[in-house]
Amino acid sequence: MDIDIRHIAKLSRLKIEDSELAGYEKEMSDIIAMVEAMPDISDELTVDPENAMKLRPDIIGETKITRDEILKNAPKIVAGCVVVPKTVD
Repeated sequence: MDIDIRHIAKLSRLKIEDSELAGYEKEMSDIIAMVEAMPDISDELTVDPENAMKLRPDIIGETKITRDEILKNAPKIVAGCVVVPKTVD
C-alpha cells in the first residue's frame, strides 16, 4: 500500500522534514497492518441478559463549594466566567 505522508502532513498542518519521511511511512504501514490484523466483530449481542449490570442510583448531593471558591482557582475570569484559550479558528 502506498501512503502519501506529505499529503497527510499537509492535511494535518504538520511540517515533516524529508529525512523523516521514511520513518513515518514505516510507522503508518505498521499501524495499518495492525488494524488489518484485528479480528472482525460480529453484530451479535455478547451481553448475558441473565446477568444485567446493576447501575447505581443517580443521586444529586449537596455541595459545600461556593462559586467564588471555584472561580478563585481559574487563571482568568471576565464577568464571572472562566476565560479559556481559543481552540477553533
